Amino acid sequence: MTTDTNDASGIPIVIDDPAIPPMWFVAPDGFHALPVLADPDERGAAADEFVRGLFPEGDSHIWDSAGPFYAALTEVFADFGLAYSAMGVFGDDDGGIVHVSFTVGGVESSHRTPEQAVEAIALGLSRDPLTDTRRITLPCGPAVSNITIREVTIGAELTASGEEAKLLTGQIQILVPFPNAPFTAVFTLDTAAMDHWGEICDMTSLILRTVSFTDPEQTPEEVPGAGRLTTT
Repeated sequence: MTTDTNDASGIPIVIDDPAIPPMWFVAPDGFHALPVLADPDERGAAADEFVRGLFPEGDSHIWDSAGPFYAALTEVFADFGLAYSAMGVFGDDDGGIVHVSFTVGGVESSHRTPEQAVEAIALGLSRDPLTDTRRITLPCGPAVSNITIREVTIGAELTASGEEAKLLTGQIQILVPFPNAPFTAVFTLDTAAMDHWGEICDMTSLILRTVSFTDPEQTPEEVPGAGRLTTT
């Protein structure tokens, strides 16, 4: 994959959604953000702009056909409460294209401390025998990683050969409790590019090292409510 998975530099993406507390992270180059929070009346135009950024060497046929699909996808993601969604497009050494989807959301929880949250999350997810669930420690605090590898069936009507096909897909989901609010951030990466699974895992690690629940430009003394946890 032609992306630098060791470079954590970049402008932090700010999640400023009224449904969840703010958080910050940096996505590597190659990710194109879907206009999830766009006004419904402007979603079509925003999706058209997104498609032109995703396929800069495309033509009007590609842009006009892909625009409505991504507009509909954006609407679905918005309805699911996702605060951020992006498509990663990377080249490989064989001239192929690697696709990775990346979403970020937040769910309200009843935890009083991040440790309580990760304990409950890990216990619940570990009951699925098809997942690899582990507690991890990030620079921003404790979290839970949940990795799932599944084989999906692609219908004959969607394949070039006209025959049913099997496709191996992988999902990496990281759940990170907010330290000062009863919410959990959910970072999810999905891909069918399993030949590049190791690099995608490295990319995920890169993103997670940049996650922050306070403005990276603020000093600890400037952070409102630092050290306090709000519960209901």
